[in-house]
Amino acid sequence: MSRLTTGFGRFPMNSLPNGPLGRRGFLKGVAGIGAAAALPALLAACGSGADEDAPPPRGNPDDPANLTFWTWTTNVEKVVDIWNAKNPQQKVTVSRQAQGEELLTKIITAHRAGNAPDLVHAEYQALPVLITNGAIADLTSLAGEVKSSFTEGTWNLTSFGGKTYAIPQDVGPMMLYYREDLFQQFGLTVPKTWDEFATVARQVRQKDPNRYLATFSSGDPGWFAGLAEQAGANWWVNDNGTWTVSINDEPTKRMAAFWGGLVNDGTLSGKPMYTPEWNKAMSDGTLLAWPSAVWGAGVLEGVAPSTKGKWRMAPLPQWGTGNQVAGYWGGSATAISAKSTQRAQAEKFVKWLNTDPEAVDALVAQGGIYPAATTGQSTPALSKAPLMMPNQPAFFADAAAIAKTARGFSWAPNVNVTYSQYSDILAKAIQDKSDFGAAVDRLQEASVADLKKQGFQVK
Repeated sequence: MSRLTTGFGRFPMNSLPNGPLGRRGFLKGVAGIGAAAALPALLAACGSGADEDAPPPRGNPDDPANLTFWTWTTNVEKVVDIWNAKNPQQKVTVSRQAQGEELLTKIITAHRAGNAPDLVHAEYQALPVLITNGAIADLTSLAGEVKSSFTEGTWNLTSFGGKTYAIPQDVGPMMLYYREDLFQQFGLTVPKTWDEFATVARQVRQKDPNRYLATFSSGDPGWFAGLAEQAGANWWVNDNGTWTVSINDEPTKRMAAFWGGLVNDGTLSGKPMYTPEWNKAMSDGTLLAWPSAVWGAGVLEGVAPSTKGKWRMAPLPQWGTGNQVAGYWGGSATAISAKSTQRAQAEKFVKWLNTDPEAVDALVAQGGIYPAATTGQSTPALSKAPLMMPNQPAFFADAAAIAKTARGFSWAPNVNVTYSQYSDILAKAIQDKSDFGAAVDRLQEASVADLKKQGFQVK
């Protein structure tokens, strides 16, 4: 079986459908949750993001150029062909790359050797590693031209210490998928708050002890991070090179204690996602709901094709009765090499790629992404519901409304350590039926200790 390996999990490639937000879209979503590598040998000890070399002159955006773009986006060559046809004097050449740690290592090595590409595609979690190594340019001067194309929550994913280092390309706003047929069969109400979610979870167990409303997965730290974002968490803040780490902040501990209590008393399952057992549970109705992201419909098509038309999507349950809030699970951005000698032309292309309606529509249609630009979320390529959701023709209109409510936080250069520790610590908490809040405290301690060990200043 061909498999995709991410920073913290393995996913069967042949279980994923093609088409927008199907196999291609799911791979994009997974790209955002595979953790950025710490690359200890490459990390700058000061953690300030400063580079000893002065950046090249910005130049004229209309001058001739030959730009190189390292990316993994599916069918991006077809999108770049549109640019090249319109800008024959500013050719962009795609160099297709792997994802995750391999790409990060390659970018930083090329940066230090002085032969980095002009443009790089990076997961949001990877940006701090590139910043602290001085490998990507400060794009704050470009922000005024493009920031209005994105929600504040999306823009926060590429902003660190008040500066912007990349332009968002795709996002994975989180939402709740649920078995509409089984909710009707058991007389369940779709939960609008997490308290209601707990009530429905108990009702499911009472009505059929062989079923669960949902599972908590210790193998998916990106999923947990997205739920923490929704709860109001801010795990990392960088202020002039000094890091504040708050993984055990009040919102995260509240969220963790909520899930831990339900798992430990048997109300929710504690089995990991993306296993054969999980696939079967999603198909046979053992699990009735799945807090996931916009690309989740494509996953369902791959793991539970027999349930077509039985699932429906709704906003995540809320922690209060005020404004709707969602978190992110997945996504990536486009950055510019700090040493690019064609900076102005690269900025012109980055702006076009991620905000121009024709480019964004092509990224959706050809690459299967869910665009970060708000105008792209109503592109014609998203006019039809996912194949698994014919019973929800307004799926993408509903998703766009949810995307406007999503909030993100900045990441740290050792996010891979945090993610790895999450999997170990939470798996043990599930096994021991111990306090998830205490587990988050241990996660905080491990993350802070590693940052200090790497030589970063931690407040």
